[in-house]
Amino acid sequence: MVVARKWIYVKPFEGLPKDENFKLEEETLPEPADNEFVVEAEFLSVDPYMRPYMASYPAGSLMIGGQVAKVTASRNANFPVGSYVFGNFGWRTHTLVNPDKMPVDSKPYVLPSFGKHPRSLGVGVLGMPGNTAYFGFLELCRPKEGETVVVSGAAGAVGSVVGQIAKIKGCRVVGIAGTDDKCEWLRQLGFDATINYRTVGQAGIGAALKEAAPKGIDCYFDNVGGYISEAVLGQMNLYGRISVCGTISNYNDARVQVSDPQREFVFKQLCQEGFIVTRWTKRWMEGILQNLAWIEEGKLSYQETVTEGFDNMPKAFVSMLTGGNTGKAVVKV
Repeated sequence: MVVARKWIYVKPFEGLPKDENFKLEEETLPEPADNEFVVEAEFLSVDPYMRPYMASYPAGSLMIGGQVAKVTASRNANFPVGSYVFGNFGWRTHTLVNPDKMPVDSKPYVLPSFGKHPRSLGVGVLGMPGNTAYFGFLELCRPKEGETVVVSGAAGAVGSVVGQIAKIKGCRVVGIAGTDDKCEWLRQLGFDATINYRTVGQAGIGAALKEAAPKGIDCYFDNVGGYISEAVLGQMNLYGRISVCGTISNYNDARVQVSDPQREFVFKQLCQEGFIVTRWTKRWMEGILQNLAWIEEGKLSYQETVTEGFDNMPKAFVSMLTGGNTGKAVVKV
C-alpha cells in the first residue's frame, strides 16, 4: 500500500495565492487493478495557467498540474514498471492511474529518450510549455524570415522558447521581461533587443518598443496582456499576427482598462487568435521531437528554476506568479 501526499485547494484565491488557500493531505492508494498503474512523482510543474483555471474548481479539489513520474507498479503493458511518464496528475506524490478514464487531450504518455538532458524537461521545453511555444507561435503567428517578433513574458518557460524559435526562423526578436538579469539572459539566447518593463514603466514602454523595433512589429506572442499589449498593438505592421497565450498581468490583480484596440485591427488588418495548446494533441510528439532536435543542434537552450521539496509547492507557485523564475519553474520532489 502506498501513501500519497497531495495539495488541496481549500479556499478560492483572492489576489495572489496565500498559504491559507492550500492544505496538505494524505491518501492511501489501493493496489492497481487491470489496466491501472501507480506512479511516483519526480518533478512537478507550476505554471501561470493554474491560477485562473482553479477558479472553476470547487474548494476541496486537488490542485491541477503536470508531472514527470516513475511507474512503480503496473497492470498495464503500455506503462511498464521503471518507465517514466508525463501525466496531468495534479499536485500529488503518488497516483493510481487508469488512462482509459482520462480525457483524450489529457492522457499520460511514456517519455521519449531525452539523451543526456534531464527528465525535468518533460514538464518544460520538452513538454507542455515547449509545445505551447512551438505550436502557438508557428501555427498562429506564421513568421517569415526578416520579420520583427515581440514576445512578452519573454524570460518564462514559454516566451524564452518562442524567441529562440523566432531566431531559428530568421526573425528579429524583441523580448520584454521584468529584470535586468532576465534581459541579459535573453540576449545570451540570441534575442536582438530586450526591454525591462519595470525600468521603462507604463509611460515609457511605447518609446522603448519604437527603439527596439524601428520597423514596426509583424508578430506578437502575448503572455501578459494589459498595458504592455496595448503598446505593442499600437506599433503592429499591416497584416500583423498576434498569438495570445496568456494574460498573467491580470491573474492576481484587477483587470487593467486599456484603450479600444478595434481601430488597429481594422486599418492594419491585424489577425489575433487565442489558443489552448491541447488543440494540437494529435501532433504532440512532433513538437517535443523538433524541440529536442533543436536542443541537440545547439539552436535551442533552456534554463530551469528548481525548488526542492514537495512541501514547497505553494511557495514555488507564488514565486512563479510574481516573476521569481527564469525559464521553467520546476519542483523536485
